[in-house]
Amino acid sequence: MKRTKLQTLSIHALLILSVFVICLPVILSLTISTQTETQALSYPPRLIPSNNAVSNYKTAWNAVHLGRMLFNSAFIAVSVTIGKVIMSLLAAFAFTHFEFKGKSILFILILISLLLPVPVRIVALFNVVGKLGWLNHYAGLIVPFWASATGTFLFIQRFKTVPSELIDASKMDGCRPMQYFFKVLLPLTKSTIAALSVIEFIYIWNQYLWPLMATNSDNMRVVQIGIKMLMNAESSNNWGVIMAGVVMTMIPPLLIFYIMQDSFMKGFALQSEK
Repeated sequence: MKRTKLQTLSIHALLILSVFVICLPVILSLTISTQTETQALSYPPRLIPSNNAVSNYKTAWNAVHLGRMLFNSAFIAVSVTIGKVIMSLLAAFAFTHFEFKGKSILFILILISLLLPVPVRIVALFNVVGKLGWLNHYAGLIVPFWASATGTFLFIQRFKTVPSELIDASKMDGCRPMQYFFKVLLPLTKSTIAALSVIEFIYIWNQYLWPLMATNSDNMRVVQIGIKMLMNAESSNNWGVIMAGVVMTMIPPLLIFYIMQDSFMKGFALQSEK
């Protein structure tokens, strides 16, 4: 059925409105980050950028050592992402290409673990990490998140789409299991790896509760805690400074998504790269 001009215009207007509503918090954050304390609290709200951006960003950067917290968050997010991808790939490879006792039970346990988010098991996790001496240490913020039921399940589904003829052909060529894994499976799974990497990086970047419990020194704090500390530091609620800190914390995840958006979409469409 052919659309009329009015229907097309209505659809585009609705899409533009939807995008505006979704982007409005970011637009307001950018705008307020350039305003003085008085301008940020004015009513009705000022939607025009001001000229106080340099002062706000400098204050936010220095007030709570935001640079150190950005480094901590980036290092932790990258380390967790790399570890999760590697472990998920190897686990999925084992489940899809090898037969062993208890395989079905282990797979069910992995699926059950999807129902146990970090807040549910955080007390037990805290006790284990404390006994290992990893509190207030990078290991305590990285290692507990390496196991990923989501990643394992995602790669299992991806590996199942690989034609069985490739396995037979690789065996005829004398490929060992790990040679097949590196030379055949990994090149076909690049998009899925990119998709999982983006998800996990943003997930770890946004962590607040566990880093709050597992660290007690400013040198080990992450940016999400830094924003809360910035709000406490600005006792007068200088929202220009606070929003400047928020904008700086948004930049790394946005860059990661922008750089990897094509692979991200391909990964979820389960399209193999040619």
